[in-house]
Amino acid sequence: MVVRRSREEWKIYGNVFDKFTIDVLQRLEARGHFDALASGIALGKEANVFTATPAKAGEDYVIVKIYRLENCNFKKMYEYLKFDPRYMHTKPSKRFVVFAWCQREYRNLLIAREAGLRCPTPLAFKDNVMVMSLIGDGKKGTAAKQLKDTAPKDPEAFSKLLLKDIKKLWKKGLVHGDLSAFNLLLYKEKPVFIDFSQSSPTSAPNAKELLKRDLKNVASYLKRHGVDIDMEKEFKSISTQ
Repeated sequence: MVVRRSREEWKIYGNVFDKFTIDVLQRLEARGHFDALASGIALGKEANVFTATPAKAGEDYVIVKIYRLENCNFKKMYEYLKFDPRYMHTKPSKRFVVFAWCQREYRNLLIAREAGLRCPTPLAFKDNVMVMSLIGDGKKGTAAKQLKDTAPKDPEAFSKLLLKDIKKLWKKGLVHGDLSAFNLLLYKEKPVFIDFSQSSPTSAPNAKELLKRDLKNVASYLKRHGVDIDMEKEFKSISTQ
């Protein structure tokens, strides 16, 4: 496995490649999920994200997301898990929590895809590493920009799509839980949802609280771009469907 690393990228690479993670990456590589990590594109709260070259010529680049086994706030992660009926019996140890966090995002992405949302396609996961499709130019390995770094040309139309998608996800039984300009991409002038590790079933006791937070963050972003939404109205419309 080749890791191309520049001095500027050292921060992204340096705190994630422990011996265990390298072994997991090599296993996923051996199974044909990617050929080599190409470049680091994000340093998140719990994970680092890379583009990776395809295992076969002519295929698209993929995204490899590595959840850190160290330097992660696993106690905060566990707080989310214990409210999720699917993971409430997870052992409160760092490694078990991180593994569950990775699996949880994989499963949540499948649900989001079934709901009809624009989001990455989960391709594989093992322990603390997940492989998913790249949103953007798959042939060149160029990822779409996060909403925090760009803006839709038509904010009004964008807002309608975004609220419609939040509603679709809730109807499918899931709430994103960490929706913001950091966890949305703008691709072909449409919202693309990413980072589903904090997403919870609507049956979780804190689901409506998470929905309110998502709507508050969305409303704050849209207001900066000239679009006002009625949070209470949207919350009622989504949560009572």
